[in-house]
Parts: sequence; structure tokens; C-alpha cells
Amino acid sequence: MSQSVESSPAQESQPELKRVMGPKLLLLFIVGDILGTGVYALMGDVANEVGGAAWLPFLVAFAVATVTAFSYLELVTKYPQAAGAALYTHKAFGIHFITFLVAFAVMCSGITSASTASRAFAANIAAGFGAEDIGAGTITLIALGFMLLVAAVNFRGIGESVKANVVLTMIELTGLLIVILIGFYAFTGPDVDMSRVVAFDTPGDKNVFLAVTTATSLAFFAMVGFEDSVNMAEETKEPSRIFPKIMLTGLGITGLIYVLVSICAVALVPVGELAESETPLLEVVRAGAPGLPMDQIFPFITVFAVSNSALINMLMASRLLYGMSKQAILPPAMARVHPVRRSPWVAIIVTTAIAFGLITGVGFVSEDATTTLGDTTALLLLAVFAVVNVAVLVLRREDASQDGGSGYDPTGVKPNAEHFRAPTLLPYIGVISCVYLVTPLSGRDSAQYQIAGVLLVLGIVLWAVTWFYNRAIPSSRTFVRDPGDLGG
Repeated sequence: MSQSVESSPAQESQPELKRVMGPKLLLLFIVGDILGTGVYALMGDVANEVGGAAWLPFLVAFAVATVTAFSYLELVTKYPQAAGAALYTHKAFGIHFITFLVAFAVMCSGITSASTASRAFAANIAAGFGAEDIGAGTITLIALGFMLLVAAVNFRGIGESVKANVVLTMIELTGLLIVILIGFYAFTGPDVDMSRVVAFDTPGDKNVFLAVTTATSLAFFAMVGFEDSVNMAEETKEPSRIFPKIMLTGLGITGLIYVLVSICAVALVPVGELAESETPLLEVVRAGAPGLPMDQIFPFITVFAVSNSALINMLMASRLLYGMSKQAILPPAMARVHPVRRSPWVAIIVTTAIAFGLITGVGFVSEDATTTLGDTTALLLLAVFAVVNVAVLVLRREDASQDGGSGYDPTGVKPNAEHFRAPTLLPYIGVISCVYLVTPLSGRDSAQYQIAGVLLVLGIVLWAVTWFYNRAIPSSRTFVRDPGDLGG
């Protein structure tokens, strides 16, 4: 049986986090976290799978994300701690290795997401300076340079500020609203073919259902981010009351924006041109407003959006690695903190090195590096979402069998009696849909499994090395002492 969590006196004496997030700031945080790289980088790939009906995969991805969001809402209002999936997994199953795998998968999803953003950054920088034909090698070098810059900012110990998030969210939102407004304006002209919006044009080896699910796997990358908001639970005013309506409102806003953007994209630009472009939304702006100077401005708006995504994800990944190392479930050397900058410098180096490997090595297993990295992010998070949906059902059963949760508790976190409760059918739908989208049946490319597999094997090897090292020290054991502290 798993060991129970023991809190040190230092932990017990720590004050609670300040509750500064009201409904408006929480909504901006959620919308800003979801908006970003996905829709800017992968719109053409989604359209390539289903033709003009590119809005449908985004709609399906929104539905799957919303179903899983209900499970997150039940858990975050029931256990309003800043720990997320790792806490819910550990509380439901109490198996330290499973908790580690979930935490490591979330960390890896952050690195693959940031790597996707770095390639999108490189493509848009090139487009902004009129050098779109510079070649794949140069794009890779720019992406690596950008990742070094992110690491440098991360090393300086930058804190995630709500005000900065608001500013960057406004920039991201502005870019997508420009696409929508230009699209609506262009709809009044003679050159727009609205019939393309309802036309399915699937690859020859796929039927409509398989094409839609493949495209949904791509589009899901654009919907992830809502799950990060659960880490703000301890800093949100009355989380049990405001979280449900704010998270669902945020998902609704982003889902509507994505559907409108996809309709404008396929109505203004032929699917083939969207699919071939490294900057698909820039092609939409060019087609809809050829007389405006947006051709030079829009790429830099995109750069802000993907830069925000990369920095947030690398901050999260390095802190998760630091948290796992601090608890000695990964080599403790990765928990070293710089004496001056007070940042986890070894964890930053390791996560940046993994990102470098992904940016340069993904080309050996896939011709479309950006799409494959985005798909791998969605693959990892869908697997985590499947576990979270199961955790909801397990914790309901345990609460009922233990008279309100008394008995063995691997986390020490007690449930809030007045919590949100998801409709019973939704976690089941969430499990089935997430598992299906994880499997090859959904049309996923094998390259995604290769990348995810290599990353998880790396984590397991590090876990095993730590386990053998700790066995040699009588007072040490490789187990999750406190899942709520995994993020550092």
C-alpha cells in the first residue's frame, strides 16, 4: 500500500496563497491560456483532412474538451488545491508510479507544445520579414534560437503575472478578431465561395468519420489550456462558486472564435493553399484584405501569441520537473536552484535540452514537424484527460463507500462538501472519447506515438535510476510525498 503523505512543520506553517482572482481575471486567464499556437499554426492541416468543413473538427474538439472540463470542475471544486491532474490521480488511485506518469506526461506536453510554438514563431518571423522561402534548416535554427531566449527569460526567474497575461491575451485575441472581421467584410464581395464551408474533401484513404476524428485530434491542440486554470484554485475567490460558470464561459468563447476563424479561413482561401502554408491565417488576411498593410503586421501579432504559449509551457515544464526532483522521484540534482536568480536552473537546462531534441529530431520521423509536435501534445493530454475522467468516477465511489471520504487518504486533502457535480453520464463519455482519440483508430500518425513513447521511456528510466539510488539510502524512498507540491 502507498505511504500516506506527511507534512513537515515548515509546510504546515506556510500561509495560504492570496486569493486575488475574481471572475473577470479568471475568465481572461482561461481564454488566454486556450488561445495561442494551435489555431495559428494548424488551421491548414485541419482543413487538409476534411476540406471546407474545417469548422466541424473544432466543434467536436470543443465538445470533447467541455465534457472533460466538467470532470475538472467537479474535482477542482471538491479539492480546491493548486495541483491539478497529479493530485486527482493520486487521491483516486494512491499509486505513486501512476501519479508520476501523469505528472511527467503533463510536463512533456508542455515541452512539445513549446516546441510547436517555437517552429510557429520561426515561420511567422520569416513571413514578417518577407523571407518565407528561407528553407527548413533556417527555420529550425530560428526555432532553436527562440527556445534559447525562452530559457534565458525562464532562468531570470520571471513570474507569471496576471497583468502580463491580460496584455498578451488581448494581443492573441486581437489577431483572431482581425481574421474574423476581415472574413465578414470579405463575405460581401464577389470572390468568396461560401459553398466551400460545407464541402467535405477527405484524403482518398479515409472515410468522412475517420477524416473528422483525425482532424479533431489536430484541432484538440487548440482547445487545451483550460486544465491549467485548476492550478489557480487556491488564488481564486470562492472557487466552488465561480469556477464552473467561468471555465464553461471561457471554453464557449474560445470555441466560438475557433469556429468563426475556420469558416473565414476556408471561405477566403482554397484548402490546398491553407494546407501548404506555414502561416495559414496570414494567407486568410492576405486574401480578405489585400489593400491593407496587415501583411507586415499580422505575423508579429502571431509571434506574440506563440511566444506567450512557449514561455508559459516551459515555465510549467521546468517547475514540474523541479517539483518531481525535489520530492526525489526523479534525480535530486534536477532540483538545484540558482543562488542568485532563485530559479531551477538544472530543470530549465534539462527541459530546454529535450525541446532542442524535439525541434531538431522530429524531422526524422515526420515531414511536417509543427503538426506532429502539436498532435503529440494533444495525444499526451488526452491520455491525462482519460485518467482524470476515470478519477472522478473512482472518487465518487470511494466517497460513498467511506461515508464521506473517511478512511485511507493518500493525499491528506479533504473534499469540499459543497462542490460542483458533473452529470453522471459525462465522465463516461469523456473516458470513451479521450481513449478513442488516443488510439490509432482515430487516424493518428505513428510518429506521434514514437515521440510520446520516447519521452515517457526517458521518464521511466529516470524514475528507475532514482529508485535504485534511493534503495541504497535506508531513509530514502521513491514515492510522491505531496502531489500538491509537484509544481514546485
